[in-house]
Amino acid sequence: MKELIADLNNQRLDLYLLDKISLSRSQIKRKIDNGEILVNKNKVKAGYNIELGDIISIEEDKEIKLEKEDIDFKILYEDDHLAIISKPQDLVVHPGAGNPNNTLVNGLLYKFDNLAKGSDELRPGIVHRLDKDTSGLMIIAKSDEAYSKLVKMFKNRKIKKTYLAIVYGKLDDFGVIDAPIGRDRKNRKKFCVTNHNSKRAISKYKLLKNFDNYSLVKINLITGRTHQIRVHFSYIKHPIIGDPVYGYKNKFNIDKQLLHSYILEFKHPISGQEMKFEDDFPPRFKKFIDRFEK
Repeated sequence: MKELIADLNNQRLDLYLLDKISLSRSQIKRKIDNGEILVNKNKVKAGYNIELGDIISIEEDKEIKLEKEDIDFKILYEDDHLAIISKPQDLVVHPGAGNPNNTLVNGLLYKFDNLAKGSDELRPGIVHRLDKDTSGLMIIAKSDEAYSKLVKMFKNRKIKKTYLAIVYGKLDDFGVIDAPIGRDRKNRKKFCVTNHNSKRAISKYKLLKNFDNYSLVKINLITGRTHQIRVHFSYIKHPIIGDPVYGYKNKFNIDKQLLHSYILEFKHPISGQEMKFEDDFPPRFKKFIDRFEK
């Protein structure tokens, strides 16, 4: 049991802990609701207002043990060195605090005999990641040689990633968003366009379709910053539909972003062969567009 002594007055417990422990607000609330976070040895609610000197007890997560699990995802390609898979929406990529199992990694262990060890024992085969609510194509490293080369390829921008998104408002036919991204100083779980401790971030988009007051766009990432597409389109006042962090509430009660990793293009890290993979058009995108075209 880890203990903290509150050094602030009159702040919500869940918000206070966001800056103290490496968990999301929803994970913190879950632990509070489950009695795994106590204040002065008493169970409280997430909205409890802490007082200076309160003793906050936090039950630490048990050590995670990776296990094979039959997780549903599509495999588009596989050889001895890598695989291309399509991650469903709502699937976390790798185990971590609050998500010890039921992740893509558990499914990879079940479906593939070999995975690259990588730099983290909880992330075998993982070279890059997608947010839980973002669906689509990912490259999985099966050999250590492929892993090390793919990491360099991502770093040197040798892998072209194309996304699909549905955003608010009507966009021009083409556009470039060149705006630096850094961590939000008011909420360390978020990112924002800022000149403070930031890195250059560039996103290019092409309009595919306007309908009602929405736009279907194809997006190419020139850089690969955390939450880049979500932050950039929120910055230009065209946030992604359903984005619960950077977007708006919508009348359709969609609470997961309409964002999909659609195309991957790169040279095979071992053979040098040109590779291109395109996923299916997401059914949830079609369902949203169909609302306006019947």
